[in-house]
Amino acid sequence: MGDLLGFVLSGLVSGALYALLATGLVLSYSASGLFNFAHGATAYLCALAFYELHSGFGWPAVPTALLLVCVVAPALGWGLDRLMFRKLARVGETAQIVATIGLLVALPAAGLWVVELLERAGAPVQPAENQFGLPGVGPSPAVSWQPLDGVGIDSDQLITWVATALVAAGLWVLMRHTRLGLRLRAAVDNRSLTELRGISADRLSSIAWMLSSGLAGLAGVLATPLLGLSAHDYTLFLFVSATAAVLGRFLSVPLAFAGGLGLGVLQNLVAGYASFAEDITGFRTAVPFLILFGGLVVLARRRRAAGTAAADPPPVDYLAGKGRGRRWGAWVVAGALLATAFYTVTTPFWSGILAQGLAIGLVFMSFTVVTGLGAMVSLAQATFVTGAALVAGLLMSRGWPFVAAAAVGTAAAALLGAVVALPALRLGGRSLALATLALAFLADQVLFQVGWLRNGDTGWEIPRPVLGPLDLGDDRALGVALVLLSGAVVWLLTLLRGSRWGRAVLAVRSAPEAAAASGVSVVRTKLLVFTVSAGLAGFGGVLYASYNTRITATDFTAMTGLVWLAVVVAAGVRRPQFAVVAGLAFAVVPHLLATYVTESAHLPVILFGLAGLALANDPDGYCAALPSRWAARAAAVRGRGDAPPAAVEVPAAVAVAVAVAVPVPEQAPAPESASDSSRAPALDPALDSSRDPVPAGTTAIRRGPREPVPRPGSEPPALALRGVRAGYGGAAVVHGVDLEVRGGEVLVLLGPNGAGKSTLCRVAAGLLRPSAGHVRVGGLDATRDDTVRRARRGVRLAPEGRGIFAGLSIEENLALQLPAPEDRDAVYARFPALASRRSVAAGSLSGGEQQILALAPLLQRPPTVLVADEPSLGLAPRVVDEVFRLLTELRASGTALLLVEEKAAEVLGVADTVAYLSQGGIAWSGPRSEVDTDRLAEAYLGTGVRR
Repeated sequence: MGDLLGFVLSGLVSGALYALLATGLVLSYSASGLFNFAHGATAYLCALAFYELHSGFGWPAVPTALLLVCVVAPALGWGLDRLMFRKLARVGETAQIVATIGLLVALPAAGLWVVELLERAGAPVQPAENQFGLPGVGPSPAVSWQPLDGVGIDSDQLITWVATALVAAGLWVLMRHTRLGLRLRAAVDNRSLTELRGISADRLSSIAWMLSSGLAGLAGVLATPLLGLSAHDYTLFLFVSATAAVLGRFLSVPLAFAGGLGLGVLQNLVAGYASFAEDITGFRTAVPFLILFGGLVVLARRRRAAGTAAADPPPVDYLAGKGRGRRWGAWVVAGALLATAFYTVTTPFWSGILAQGLAIGLVFMSFTVVTGLGAMVSLAQATFVTGAALVAGLLMSRGWPFVAAAAVGTAAAALLGAVVALPALRLGGRSLALATLALAFLADQVLFQVGWLRNGDTGWEIPRPVLGPLDLGDDRALGVALVLLSGAVVWLLTLLRGSRWGRAVLAVRSAPEAAAASGVSVVRTKLLVFTVSAGLAGFGGVLYASYNTRITATDFTAMTGLVWLAVVVAAGVRRPQFAVVAGLAFAVVPHLLATYVTESAHLPVILFGLAGLALANDPDGYCAALPSRWAARAAAVRGRGDAPPAAVEVPAAVAVAVAVAVPVPEQAPAPESASDSSRAPALDPALDSSRDPVPAGTTAIRRGPREPVPRPGSEPPALALRGVRAGYGGAAVVHGVDLEVRGGEVLVLLGPNGAGKSTLCRVAAGLLRPSAGHVRVGGLDATRDDTVRRARRGVRLAPEGRGIFAGLSIEENLALQLPAPEDRDAVYARFPALASRRSVAAGSLSGGEQQILALAPLLQRPPTVLVADEPSLGLAPRVVDEVFRLLTELRASGTALLLVEEKAAEVLGVADTVAYLSQGGIAWSGPRSEVDTDRLAEAYLGTGVRR
């Protein structure tokens, strides 16, 4: 019993640290949608600072810990959010993952470099790397107690438990009993709706990142006696904590916190009682990664892929349409010069460095296949490299020739890639990345610990190949051979991309459901991508190991693969030739820095990490960004200034898949040719200067002039759109629209699907900025206002569907807009059905009840303008009548209503003015009294307006 209690208590120590890190991960992920791979690096940085300030500079432990946890770590989180994370939220998921991995690489190296510089300056710092048995926040040495036989605790453990308990209580109070916590939970539930309520989601995101970094700092300071100062151990600690975050589905702080505590206890119990695993080296430490992988497969939410496209579209290709000589000439010349340089210019030292870079470039090209082509982030490439090299070394030790051993090693890596891919294919994005990383850690701790495979700590010898008369033992000969081999692989991958299989991969990348509907096997395609990528990584790994002439099981760990990914994606993961550049940079840059800048080993690591951070600005990598910028400048010099580069050619399979899967946004169809411009969307004659004015008396419907004449003595319109042109991705959806609505009036906007009604609603609410024209609120220009500022001016959008926070209760939904209890009581008095269910989640209400809940707060605090997009959508007729009664009540309170509907008959009863939108332009507008059923039928059927 004493042993069991001892295992549980010690497990609760590590479990408390897991819980703190997991809670921080959930907070930052829920606020921004980013999984912060650098969360453990923040903890390490705070642990390093605590150690140096306390042990080196002699600062008191408790004030130092408070300074780091309450000031420094939150300030770091705030700064990273402002400088990096907000930008990353707008780029593809691959760039998000790699940028945070770059931060994971750069932060520990930056901290160690600062310590190194302080030491050179004579500051009283302590040795920082791989220090263990360090003092904590409490007494040093720690005070120990033995409350029961065989059960001991010390002051460091007690402080960890108390601090974790206080954090848990504080978070519960914050999230459940404060207005800030309510807003944070609302932003997690629906970020865009939060902003439509006038609450800045960016500010909430900054607060969440500050809290997250503070928790990481606390975990780092508390873990100093347990983990010491090993950046690798802190990163492993993070990924173990990610298991608890997965158990909380990256959304629930309580579940993540409880999962962290449980995980620590489980890990200790397995270590103490799993006698069945005694013969499996590394199994006990690998348990969290098994749980992480299983949790991702079982619990990860599967998002429906139909109607979606790849989040990271291909970069603009400024050489699209050019001949082969223009596209490949420079690369061929560069390869020829490099091959010549091995025998003419380079010294033996630099010949070896360049050969090493070309060998690692072959490994980097495997990322081009899986990530650049397949849009899947694999963090297990180092595992494939190690596996292939160990198998090849084992066979060579048995007398196999190099070529045969390398072929079997490559096949083993490809098989391992297929094994990794099979259970992980149902995942995507960060879940797939975490799953492959979990399997990589499992391979490091279990598979590569098998005695006959690893051959102890010495590993296997892999001699340089001798191919007939060609002896590659000479670095120059090896370098030239690798230039030719790299060129051949680049050529093969380029052909592969343009082949039928390559087009199928691009189709699956862009729209999996549409690709499946077109007869493409999604599972088989992804499996082949993983297999080919793993085989290429293994092949490059054997050659890279042959350069070093030896391979051990610890040469290329899972953490090494993270650095590789950051380097190759920073260069450009879309094209294989960029991977070769990345490999050369990876080998050459550290030696250039050591020769000409500093001998510190930390600066190259920092630079490689910062290269990953640059993806926030250039998500396609510097090899793609620099030529595009040069081409744009050259075009400007030639007088073409802003002419955009040519678009990338999209293979036919991708076009078909995207066309099937992606719904076309509301937009006007383009004219069939230049001569068909007369068939462009029909606009109000007053908006089209090419038409003659409409003679008076020729139509019963009055068309609004471009600048409506103000009514004598009247207030300016509550909302006015003047010449608004807006769309998506450069395609215009609405063309020069003029609308205005005054306080206490209802303007009903009618039109068929695709006319641009929802686009106008988004423009009015600030969700979409117009490319031309102006938006005025109360006579003041609000064109440049974002959603939050527009909402604070009194413009509210009731979005299509239901404008409620489904995960919050009825009471919490109301409290977001009505902080005063008396206002909420008035709502409950008006709607008793809501009062009786105030603690029920809003998502469990019927559609009609949800719409009533969305509109009820507006009756207590009427906005200046309400833009209602399809408020009757999906509602029963009785509920529709109630909704329109509420809208009529809002009009009586002085609110200006822009009401968008397809159902003309139901909405005309509340209208003061009616406008009809057709193909992005106002076809006609006028008072409700001048609209009859026949005229509406003619308009909807496309037969024109009667004159």
